[in-house]
Amino acid sequence: MAFQIVINLIIACMWMFLSESYSVPSFIAGYILGILLLLLLRRFVPDTFYLRRVMKILRLIMLFIKELFSSNMDIVKLVYTPKPDIEPGIFELPTELKSNWEITLLANLISLTPGTLSVAVSRDNTKLFIHAMDIDDSDESIQSIKNTFEKAIMEVTR
Repeated sequence: MAFQIVINLIIACMWMFLSESYSVPSFIAGYILGILLLLLLRRFVPDTFYLRRVMKILRLIMLFIKELFSSNMDIVKLVYTPKPDIEPGIFELPTELKSNWEITLLANLISLTPGTLSVAVSRDNTKLFIHAMDIDDSDESIQSIKNTFEKAIMEVTR
């Protein structure tokens, strides 16, 4: 991926020098030309096309923002309920993530989402212990996290 970005930047700079226009629009035009060239020559360039991973990263960011807003609304509803019927608890999330980076990213995304907090990681890095402010069904919460954050993280890193 880094190799493709460097090639794309070189093509953009070369385009600027060849067009003798040292401006941002000229650089952007060269960068777009580089993307098109990399797309045409992708079978000669190692790895998959780098914009695919960039799109997956953007999708993960958008997923986090969506979850952030929806959990904020849930917390606001709980806080402004006259007699809230909340059931806090800690549950165990088995994870398929392998690297420390992936597990750390998942724990941070969970902790940054209001109403949940990553408490601990098991010694063998296969389980995350999560505290939730209102947990009706732990299996539903586990599946929700696995189908959103964990799945998106695996798409980005693998």
